[in-house]
Amino acid sequence: MLDFRALGVSFEVKGTEVMLVHLMDGITGFGINDLVLRIVAAMVTAFAGVWLSGGKVIAMLHKHQQKGQPIREDGPQSHLLTKKGTPTMGGVMILGAAVLSILLFADWQSVSVWVGCGVLLIYGAIGFADDYLKVTRQSSRAMTAKMKLVLQFATALAAIAAVSWETPDNYRFVLNVPYFNWQWNIGWFYVLFAMVVIAGASNGVNLSDGLDGLAAGLLSVAFTVFVIFAYAAALAISTTQIPAIPFAAEVAVMCAAVAGACLGFLRFNRKPARVFMGDTGSLALGAFLGVAAVMLKQEIILAIAGFVFVGESLSVIIQVYYFKLTKGKRFFKMAPIHHHFEQSGWSEMKVVCRFWAAGVVCALIGLAALL
Repeated sequence: MLDFRALGVSFEVKGTEVMLVHLMDGITGFGINDLVLRIVAAMVTAFAGVWLSGGKVIAMLHKHQQKGQPIREDGPQSHLLTKKGTPTMGGVMILGAAVLSILLFADWQSVSVWVGCGVLLIYGAIGFADDYLKVTRQSSRAMTAKMKLVLQFATALAAIAAVSWETPDNYRFVLNVPYFNWQWNIGWFYVLFAMVVIAGASNGVNLSDGLDGLAAGLLSVAFTVFVIFAYAAALAISTTQIPAIPFAAEVAVMCAAVAGACLGFLRFNRKPARVFMGDTGSLALGAFLGVAAVMLKQEIILAIAGFVFVGESLSVIIQVYYFKLTKGKRFFKMAPIHHHFEQSGWSEMKVVCRFWAAGVVCALIGLAALL
């Protein structure tokens, strides 16, 4: 017997014959079929919302951004020619469609729903302010890094405090270690750890948003992973190696909505991009990815399934410290690392496709924890 109860289905294998044995039923007041329906409906609705509204939103952004997003002068020179004049703040269509879909299909009685929407909107507002200043000043530098970090950490702390009210006592300060079924209670240190996870994910996605379609594609894969983990956690099966979280069903619906919105955004953001998501989208979506991991107690899975985001962040850290230690030498030709490959002769499309493939591989490694 191959047992896939973590996904709600178990199969019996007899030679080459695979027979469906049973479909588990009933969680937190909703049947499994109802949950699957809500997940699919949330994803499709958010996808359609972005797909249908994108053209009008882009036209509006063009109208108010005559010069488009300023392109960093120290970046690849090809970007100055091909991306100049492209509007930014496209993240508003992702956030709008995702929040609307969440409110339509998630359970409003769960605090997690309001925390998720709040994180998307607050981080989105921080990113919007940064994008607005960039556009009006026509400079790639707007809000200071210190100012953004203070706002990011403050919002993360508020989100963690709110989520803790619905989190069972035996999981509140627990760090779950997948694959080995270890659970480590790290006490109040967990709060600081979770804040770093949320803010780190926000900035990791922000750094990855440098090539057409790169961040949106990676986010679609990462959020799909968390839909599956949240679905498995919602089943509350004691034999699985994941914590049984009472509001996991709502996390599944929220992640599905965001995944659908990111997929829809690729229509307008794939090469050649008609719009960039900007900090409006990248900061908010990264933060929500971190919040989803904290809600499900799957922070380590986030680091694994979202390793491309981790690698982008590490490349910037390595570049900065190596530059300081060697007094002017560079470890990479350019950071974040996707620009290093561009400078090495790879086309933008080749970099994006290779990074997407890496993201899928990392996602599969993360999903292996469910087996």
